[in-house]
Order: sequence, then C-alpha cells, then structure tokens
Amino acid sequence: MGAGNGAAALLVAGTTSDAGKSVLVAGLCRWLARQGVRVAPFKAQNMSLNSVVTPDGAEIGRAQAMQAAACGIEPTSAMNPVLLKPGSDRSSQVVVRGRAIGEADALTYRSYRERLRAVAAEGLAELRAEYDVVICEGAGSPAEINLRAGDIANMGLARAAGLPVLVVGDIDRGGVFAALHGTLALLEPADQALIAGFVVNKFRGAPELLEPGLDMLRGLTGRPVYGVLPWLDGLWLDVEDSLALGVDRGPMRPPAGARTLRVAVVRSPRISNFTDVDALTVEPGVDVRFTTSAHELDDADLVVLPGSRATVADLAWLRERGLADAVVRRAAEGRPVLGVCGGYQMLAGEIHDGVESGAGRVPGLGLLPATVRFAAEKTLGRPEGTAYGEPVRAYEIHHGVVDVDLAAPGTSPFLDGCRRGAVWGTTWHGALENDGFRRAFLADVARCAGRDFTPAAGTDFAAERSARLDALGDLVERHLDTAAVWRLLEEGTPPDLPVVPPGGVPAPA
Repeated sequence: MGAGNGAAALLVAGTTSDAGKSVLVAGLCRWLARQGVRVAPFKAQNMSLNSVVTPDGAEIGRAQAMQAAACGIEPTSAMNPVLLKPGSDRSSQVVVRGRAIGEADALTYRSYRERLRAVAAEGLAELRAEYDVVICEGAGSPAEINLRAGDIANMGLARAAGLPVLVVGDIDRGGVFAALHGTLALLEPADQALIAGFVVNKFRGAPELLEPGLDMLRGLTGRPVYGVLPWLDGLWLDVEDSLALGVDRGPMRPPAGARTLRVAVVRSPRISNFTDVDALTVEPGVDVRFTTSAHELDDADLVVLPGSRATVADLAWLRERGLADAVVRRAAEGRPVLGVCGGYQMLAGEIHDGVESGAGRVPGLGLLPATVRFAAEKTLGRPEGTAYGEPVRAYEIHHGVVDVDLAAPGTSPFLDGCRRGAVWGTTWHGALENDGFRRAFLADVARCAGRDFTPAAGTDFAAERSARLDALGDLVERHLDTAAVWRLLEEGTPPDLPVVPPGGVPAPA
C-alpha cells in the first residue's frame, strides 16, 4: 500500500464542524486495527480547547489521543503537529509539535503559514514511515474558500500529499445533500479531483427513504456514497468541539443506592478540557449538566469549575452572570465545589496575570488559600499521586502556577492542590478517570452535600471508553463500503472524476 509516499493514507473532510469527522476517523482506525493493520491518526491543524499531554510530553488535541486509543497505540506530537487554542474571538495560542510558540490573530497567522505547512508535512511523513495506514482528519470544512490559500489541513494537505478524500455530512442538521454537493462544487478542479465520494452521518430512519437522494447525488457528482452511518447514542466521550455540549447524552443510569447525585458544570465562554467530567457521566446515579445558570448551581450537589483558556476573562464572566456569587454562597454553606486547572485558579485569593490576559493583579473568589502567578512557559506533564488512599494518574497543561498556603486553617493537600471545607482545587486533568479515586471522591461529595448517594462499585471508565471505540469500529464495518475504502487506500482517488460546476477558481499562490 502507498508505496510511493510510504504508508497508504486518506483524508476525512466534513461539510461543517461537528459533522462527524473525528468519530469517523476513530471508527476507521478501530476497524483497521482489528484487521491487524498498523494504523495511526493524523490532523495537521486542529483548533480546540480540549487537549492532552502525550507520553513524550507534548500537547495535542484530545480527539487525536482518542483516535490513537482506537488504533491501540500511544499518541505522539506527530499526530497533531499544529494545535490552535483560541483565547478570544480574534486570537489563538499556536502550539507546534506540542509546544506553544506564540499567539496569532487572523493577520499575524499568515507569518506562520509556511512554517506550519512544513511542520504538518513533516508530521504526516513521519507517521507514513512508521505505520501501514494513516487516517487523516480535516478541519472545519474544505469549502471555506476564503481560507483556501493558507489551508494546511483540508485540500491543501490532500493536494500536497496526494490523498483521496471522503466528505462526511451530518444529516441530522438537515440539508445534507445540498451540503455535500455544495462542498464539492465550490472547490477548484484540482481539489475536486481528489474527492472520491461521500459519507452520510447520523441518519435516523429507514435507509430506503434516502435512496432517491443518494442516486441523484451520484448522478450530479459522479461520485458514490460510501455509506450511511446511523445515529448511535452514547458516542459523546472525548468530544473536543463545544458544539457537542448541547447533545442529549441519553438517560442517566439508575443509581446504585437510594438517591442520585446532581453535578453542575459551569460552561464558561472559553471552557477547556471539559472532558474531565466524562467519567462522572458514566457513573450510575450521577446526573451531569453543563450550565450557565446560577439557579442550576444552587440546585446541584456538586459544582465543577472546569479548565479555561482565558481564566481572568472567564472569571469576569462568572461575576457578570451571578455565577461567582452562587459559588461563594455554596462554599459558605459547606456545599461541594471542585475547581480544575483554570477553575482552580479562579478559587484562589489572587491571580497575577501578565501573560494570558495581561490584566495584572485580579482578585479571585477567595475560597482557597492560594495565589496564582502566570508563567510565560507552559507546564506540561503526566503526574501521578494518591488521594483518599487511591492511586491517581493525570495530566497537566497550564500557565498559571498556584502557590498554596497549606498552613492556613482548615486546609489540606489534594492531589497537587488543596482542599478547604467542601472546596477542592487541582491542576490535574483526567483525575476522575481513575476509578477508585472517583468513587471515593463522590462518596465524600455526597457526605458533604448531605446526599444519600452510594457510588457504584463496578464502573470501569477505561472499559467504557474501549467499548465505545469498538462501537465506532462496528459502525464502520457494518455501514461503510469497506471494500471500496480498501481500494481508496491501495489505489488512491479514481481518475477522470467529473468537475462539478462552478468548479471554484484556483487558490492564489
């Protein structure tokens, strides 16, 4: 396979963000891995506030780590060589091969363009030299024609590496046939030549009802639909797009004891690493809701302040919305609050930020005896420790360095952070994925909240994640034309595919 450029590879592009690119790539990876193929995921450039730290100490998008798990391999920086982390509506932190190199807005990003293009090409070449197959994920949509000249993740990548492309569309949004046809028609002829066909995602209903539309799409474009993937509940683990936070996560599992535990997660504008609470959502009897309402914080048994890419700005937003007062009120009443990373920083007495926001000294919520100072260098790590007598493995990604006064009355250590009363704070992401620790923490939360809740004894989060990856592999195997996918990997895009008018215009050099 792919003898000319190393391993075989293909690109999964989408008509929109959250069309299903990440899950389709994960499903393809899982399917191939189960065939004994050495496969790896790749996303040249990802814009996401959900990230992880790899074993080699690099920061990459959460989706690529999930896809690596689908392959049965550890994630590396080559799988997501460029990560953009928005800090505002106009600028993003630029992370290259797992290390932040600066901030860029739409104009200054252009100065990075050629360097990032080379870094992306290098990452893909590295993976193609090591694996049999590389499944690439696009970013946003290839039909964002205003960005085509600087594109390194969609057709720019496909053209540079000679990749066949599948375009996936979300039928649950409506208008999927127009979206698939229009995406192809807006591309210039040389880009269209690499679009091999389409995948329809999130279909609910009788497949035969789609056939007239699928036939017309084939006739209009000269390209087949490789499969219609049905709607499948429970695939929200490890999502990285905040658009998915509004997705119905299905019914809560029945509690192991008499009562449920209500968890409210504050959904701030620059929320990051919200996958930290995924492990809570699979616990029987734990009802997890993302919210922007102070009233819902009052009703919850546990409030979680998650990570943030803009701690000071999100703290100001909490104050504007009355959420900060609700959190302070809870703490005064001895009701549980957990802050993780940016959320932990908000719980401190003072924040000194000359790096992320440039705001200087800002008062925190004052619920923990701590001071935060932002460092220019980002801390990346995969720490290990214990809490409640249980082992904890986690990862950390932060500019804010928290100095805790453990001698303050009522204060005790908690992971790398501290606890005072019913308020806990830590910079460690992923701690709740540790089953024993999670159960002990929830039991303590229930005690503080006066809730008759008993954590279930047998929940295995790693097994839950693996089962969902298997479900994605099953989805691909049952509903995709896998023989046609093999041909794409072995032979590339079929030649002489028709150009669909208007056929775009060539991108500027």
